Amino acid sequence: MSENSSLTPFGWEREKGLQARALFLIAVAFSAYQIVIAAYHPLSSQVVRAIHVGFLLLMTFASFPVWLPRRRSVPSLAWLIGATGFVLAFYHWIYEGDLIQRAGDPTQTDLVVGTITLIMVFEGARRMMGAALPLICATFLAYAAFGQYLPGDLAHRGYDFSQLIEHLTFGTEGIYGVPTYVSSTYIFLFILFGAFLEQAGMIQLFTNFALGTVGHTRGGPAKVSVISSGLMGTINGSGVANVVTTGQFTIPLMKRFGYRPEFAGGVEATSSMGGQIMPPVMGAVAFIMAETIGVAYVEIVTAAIIPAVLYFVTAFWMVHLEAGRAGLHGLAKSECPNAWEAIRRGWYLLLPLGILVWLLFSGYTPLFSGTVGLALTAVLIFGAAIALRLKGNALRVAFWIALGIACSGFLKWGIDAFFVLIALLVLVCAFIHGGRETLRLAVNALADGARHALPVGVACALVGVIIGVLTLTGAATSFANMIITLGENNMLLSLVLTMLVCLLLGMGIPTIPNYIITSSLAAPALLELGVPLIVSHMFVFYFGILADLTPPVALAAFAAAPIAGVSGMKIGVQAVRIAMAGFIIPYMAVYAPELMLQGDPTVLAVVWIVFKAVLAIGLWGVASVGYLWQPVSWPERVGALLAAICLVAALPITDEIGIGAAALLLGLQIWRRRQLAH
Repeated sequence: MSENSSLTPFGWEREKGLQARALFLIAVAFSAYQIVIAAYHPLSSQVVRAIHVGFLLLMTFASFPVWLPRRRSVPSLAWLIGATGFVLAFYHWIYEGDLIQRAGDPTQTDLVVGTITLIMVFEGARRMMGAALPLICATFLAYAAFGQYLPGDLAHRGYDFSQLIEHLTFGTEGIYGVPTYVSSTYIFLFILFGAFLEQAGMIQLFTNFALGTVGHTRGGPAKVSVISSGLMGTINGSGVANVVTTGQFTIPLMKRFGYRPEFAGGVEATSSMGGQIMPPVMGAVAFIMAETIGVAYVEIVTAAIIPAVLYFVTAFWMVHLEAGRAGLHGLAKSECPNAWEAIRRGWYLLLPLGILVWLLFSGYTPLFSGTVGLALTAVLIFGAAIALRLKGNALRVAFWIALGIACSGFLKWGIDAFFVLIALLVLVCAFIHGGRETLRLAVNALADGARHALPVGVACALVGVIIGVLTLTGAATSFANMIITLGENNMLLSLVLTMLVCLLLGMGIPTIPNYIITSSLAAPALLELGVPLIVSHMFVFYFGILADLTPPVALAAFAAAPIAGVSGMKIGVQAVRIAMAGFIIPYMAVYAPELMLQGDPTVLAVVWIVFKAVLAIGLWGVASVGYLWQPVSWPERVGALLAAICLVAALPITDEIGIGAAALLLGLQIWRRRQLAH
């Protein structure tokens, strides 16, 4: 969500006025439409995508009525334009057969509808997330329109206006391309799934669990941030959203216990962005990646598991060392909640997440898994409200068993049975004490899900322009050939160039559109250079995430700045230092694909590369913070850094040097610690 939004982070139901209420109802209708589409598939894919974009335009213009910065908003005009975009979406439904028959020969009306829709998508994205992404997409659009006048290999054969508009606004290559398809199916469902869990209290459950497990340890408040933000990443696909939710609690807590404000903000930004590489949701990019490269979703998640764990190990290690260097302690044991008591109270919230993961790894499609997870979440939320009103543990246990048996019949009886069960639970909740509050929670979750889906959906529609231009002109081939030419002599140079492109394109752009752009441009080149398919896409995906931590833009760092009370630039510098493993792991995976379980790896090969990665992470932390058990001298820090670099390299001799240097550093630290003890 754009930072200039006037909406509260808890939904439009807290805003007053007729327009706010209307927007709230539209958001609920949007979510209901997506649930019906996921459950019953009543419309063709093209119509589903068009109406999805129509809802996005209506809500975006109604939510952001300001036309220019520092200008007064004109809500009535914004509503009119948003409604126009919504109505135009039905053009694809009403004239679906005619549009198919006259494909390649659009009418004047087709061109008018397509042009207006394209302009509205650009303007909606500008209002939602600023000018960066629309300007990049406009550059590609200008290339498609005028690229025939460029010199040399940059020129294309030229395309007239009608061909360009039809390609970008009709069919499945432009704004209704694969990103919009994924947004209108998998992504929306998983965002809605996360919204239901958040409304039901999952944030509190994760926070209490983190406080109970590590809150009392050395530097406990920062470790709480790492764990809670990582857990939130399993259900929430937005790193920036994680910063402004969990960060409201963790950053002040870290500051209160002595962490520097910029370090506290950096820990939260790093941990929150790490949630985007944490399965099963992975910032929703996993679904787009699976569709883009044509592999099973479970293969994407499997490849991401080890790097995700290493990323959070890095953050945890860095805050542990910083706490030791600064002499920071944790919370008093009495101040920390009991982690297992928190799980005992909120156990039912973990069931949908567990079943979702089980379904995904059992081979079910993400669409089916998301639908089941969402339906089960609703059943458990309403069931919990009813169970609280029952007297006696035996009666409550019997109720949960009966509810579990009813849910288990889903695979046998179908989605209709699940909807009937939900309807019955809703009916009971409407007539019991506390039940109406649960119903209100569910409706708020529907609205919040649609609200959270806005920036993702609008970005997916707009980056379709880039994909459409690349498929129309073949420009991606020229860029890939340039990288391939460099890589013939120097693979490392090609990787560095690709990394810089990803970081540059990712400045100010959300992760999903950044991945789509860079995967279209750079990933094919890495594939041609011999990098495995999933590794090449993971490489650009990881650096797209790290762009949100890297100054000068660093969206996640600037989101943490108001909470930390320090500049986003300082937070960004700390975030890069804390997240250094995120910069190292993609390179290690290219040279050793076993890190992402690619290339038919053996157990020994996986264990070896993970050992090297963990050792490199440990050395980097020592070099960066300057502390292990006691302060580390500058010569030792330089030696630790060089040893970490050797472990990242793929040559056997460098492994030996790195491990030898690490052993020497460890021996010196142990000897010095014993000397100080005496």
